Amino acid sequence: MTARMLRLAGTILATAALAACASGPERPKPAELQPNAALIGVRLAWSVNLGAVAYPLQSGVSEQSVALAAGDGTVLVLNAANGAEVWRGSAGGPLAAGVGFDGRTAAVVTRGNELVTLDSGRVLWRQKLAAQAFTAPLVAGGRVFVLAADRSVSAFDGSSGRRLWSQTRPGDPLVLRQSGVILAVGDTLVVGLSGRLVGLNPSNGSVRWEAPVATPRGTNEIERLVDLVGRVSRVGDVVCTRAFQAAVGCVNAARGSVLWSKPSNGAEGVHGDADRVYGTEADGKVVAWRRNDGERAWMSERLQYRGLTAPLVVGRSVAIGDSAGFVHLLSRADGSLLTRLSTDGSAIAAAPVLAGNTLVVVTRAGRVYGYTPE
Repeated sequence: MTARMLRLAGTILATAALAACASGPERPKPAELQPNAALIGVRLAWSVNLGAVAYPLQSGVSEQSVALAAGDGTVLVLNAANGAEVWRGSAGGPLAAGVGFDGRTAAVVTRGNELVTLDSGRVLWRQKLAAQAFTAPLVAGGRVFVLAADRSVSAFDGSSGRRLWSQTRPGDPLVLRQSGVILAVGDTLVVGLSGRLVGLNPSNGSVRWEAPVATPRGTNEIERLVDLVGRVSRVGDVVCTRAFQAAVGCVNAARGSVLWSKPSNGAEGVHGDADRVYGTEADGKVVAWRRNDGERAWMSERLQYRGLTAPLVVGRSVAIGDSAGFVHLLSRADGSLLTRLSTDGSAIAAAPVLAGNTLVVVTRAGRVYGYTPE
């Protein structure tokens, strides 16, 4: 088998193994929901139909605009203030990753390994990728950057689709079928490669620094899988991230130095503010770590085994979706429930996002909801 075929097999094996773990012994019963405290006023401002979402969707946000994509390749940009459709287009096939968005150009990856960019509902260009991708492309500085499942990173000209550079390194045999880490911090492209945050020169792909958040451990390849997963929490030059079922840590992306790393068994990304980093554990515990040293600030068991998304800091709350279609707004101070929002009853498909003053939520059934303060 070629190296590329082995990497593809590894991707499939990782997915199958994780699914087997999830469907092994009988799952614990989800925690019963406490009465809705309704301590803050939130109202449903609008809702629109997108289309079913059965892939690792990341919502793209630029000021008041939010870019979304259904599993069938439909790409939709909305004005988050009122839910009005700005434009709608199609990538031409089912999606594996998306949406990257800079306020004008949206970028997605199809299951056929095509990188597709759109503007005003029209396809600008498409480019064949050498490997699968499950992470939304990054659209920034007139370029489109792609983190592929084989841990290669590529840059394309945003206007023409011309490949500018590609950086490949030997990777672990297993990878995750979920969103990884790619973002810009100043003039550095920061990506997650295995258990490390890596700073690249966006002009040529050369490595500027590497910072280990987690080190592979265990006796087999599944136990040693430590991919970094999105979303991340960035405040200034400090980026905090999660290593799958291993750790949560923060890195100074200006110097490439690890500030702290703490053991944590979770599969979804993190979010935060200037004081704390928030995350959800695999068993549904919600944890807040102090941003300066990584010590635990609080932990809540109110949402155990409810299939939680990555969190989002919004106002004085932390918004978290679950597999029953609820969005829970917890207090940033102590994790207590402030209010609960209901959707269509299907699982929340992506971590909630904030566009302007609107909390935007997407369900697996393909309904998009916009919530605003009362």
